[in-house]
Amino acid sequence: MQADKTLLQMKYARVVAMFAAQQNISMEEALDFFYHSETYQELREGIADLHCRSDQYVADELAIEYRDSRA
Repeated sequence: MQADKTLLQMKYARVVAMFAAQQNISMEEALDFFYHSETYQELREGIADLHCRSDQYVADELAIEYRDSRA
């Protein structure tokens, strides 16, 4: 299922803000990581209807990916 592009953009903004706050990083760094992440690709492509999950769930998935990329 594909989500409305405007709604997806709004979700991206909320998720990135939440992720930046969780990781205590700048919005720029969070946005850069987000747009290069697997999570973003899955959201954009509608894989597993990830866009239907809560913003917190998506931010947590992004945080796991961020943590794993730093290990």
